[in-house]
Amino acid sequence: MTIATSMEQILLTLRALPDVLELAPTAGSAYPEIAWGDHFFYVATDGEVPRTEQPFATIVTKDHPDDAASRLNPPDRWRLNVHVGRARFVELLGEEPGAPTPADVELAVTDTVLPHPVYRAQGWVAIVCPGPDTLAAALVLLREAHEAARRRHARRTATRSAH
Repeated sequence: MTIATSMEQILLTLRALPDVLELAPTAGSAYPEIAWGDHFFYVATDGEVPRTEQPFATIVTKDHPDDAASRLNPPDRWRLNVHVGRARFVELLGEEPGAPTPADVELAVTDTVLPHPVYRAQGWVAIVCPGPDTLAAALVLLREAHEAARRRHARRTATRSAH
C-alpha cells in the first residue's frame, strides 16, 4: 500500500459518510495559504461549514507554524488527525489526554497512533502516514468520530430550535 493509496482510502471513506462536509482549501481560494492542500471534515446537515463546531477529523499536508513536531514538510508526508474524546484516547494510548506528552515520544514516527502534538488535551490523536499497521484502526476511529460529531450536532440543533 502506498502513502497515496491510504490517503485516498481515507478520503473516500470520509466522503461516503452521511452529512459530511469536506473543506479542502486550494491555491487562490478565500482561505489562508497555510490551509491549502489540507482537508477538514465536519458534520453539516445544511451543507455549510459550521461556525460553532470544530471538525471531527483533519488531514494536514505540511508543517504549520505552531505544529511542526510531525515533520510533514518532506514529500509524501501527511497526518490524519481524529477527535476521539477522552475515554477513547485513554483506551488507545493508556494515558490521559490532559497529561503532557512524554519527552521520549517521537511525534514524527509513521503508521502509529500518537497523541496529537497540539490538540492532545482536547482528545485528538494523530497518525503520520497511516499504513498497514494503522489504516484499519484509522477507518474505525474516523467512523466513531463521525458518529460522535453527528450526536453533538443533533444536540446543538435541538437546543437551538428549542429556544
